[in-house]
Amino acid sequence: MIVYENVRKEYGKTIAVDGVDLVIPKGEFFGLLGPNGAGKTTMVRMTTALTASTSGSIEIDGEPIHRDLSVTKRRFGIVPQYTNLESELSARRNLEYHGRLYGMTSAERKARVAELLDFAELAERADEKAASYSGGMRRRLMIIKALMHSPDVLFLDEPTVGLDVAARRKIWDLLRSMNSRGLTIFLTTHYLEEAQMLCGRVGLIDKGRLIELDSPENIIAKHGKYVLEYYQEPGTEYRFFDEREAAAAAAEGLSCDFQVREANLEDVFVQLTNRRIAD
Repeated sequence: MIVYENVRKEYGKTIAVDGVDLVIPKGEFFGLLGPNGAGKTTMVRMTTALTASTSGSIEIDGEPIHRDLSVTKRRFGIVPQYTNLESELSARRNLEYHGRLYGMTSAERKARVAELLDFAELAERADEKAASYSGGMRRRLMIIKALMHSPDVLFLDEPTVGLDVAARRKIWDLLRSMNSRGLTIFLTTHYLEEAQMLCGRVGLIDKGRLIELDSPENIIAKHGKYVLEYYQEPGTEYRFFDEREAAAAAAEGLSCDFQVREANLEDVFVQLTNRRIAD
């Protein structure tokens, strides 16, 4: 379990994270959503001991994360937004090198490498250089590299950015499978469909503050299951309704183009912040 109590991070006069309270139970698939600069990556960096919080506390199973960094860091697997692979090494060598860094024996490395390559459907190309892999294959390799030392929690920072739909869905299947086996996953993303498909619970973060925290379905239902969207100077308007019929009735008086549709997390975020998560 990860517990954040009044966590704050300042960079000079800039407040990156502002008083976050959050509990992530063991085995949860949790998503943190927000635009660039909202505080998502800073949350991950503080939790994984890459940077210290300015105030407040973060504990993993009751232990402060900075008490023993060597022990703390073994509990995490981290998949950054940008590649951390040795491109001139094969997939197998990338995994073996990571295992060596974590003190795994030769026998442990050999067994774990074989298991993970098969799990990620990369076994047939295990001895090819990572540089020859497609974007989706590199992402899968980055994920299993982070799993090499059998961490308790996997952190993923925008893991499918830049991937096509087919590659993204293959990553989703991989993550679902890992979570079903009990792995706690902390995902940051600005892909709303990704969060709604994968996460049991999400936090919407803006300017360092959590502005909503619940399941995707409950967050949407809280504001209205249906949205009436139309353009009216000076910009697009969003009105929420519990019933589609009520939204359609409200649209009857409009003299502009409109659409009535099911609401999503993006609509809620726009309603709360007046800006899109992809901004």
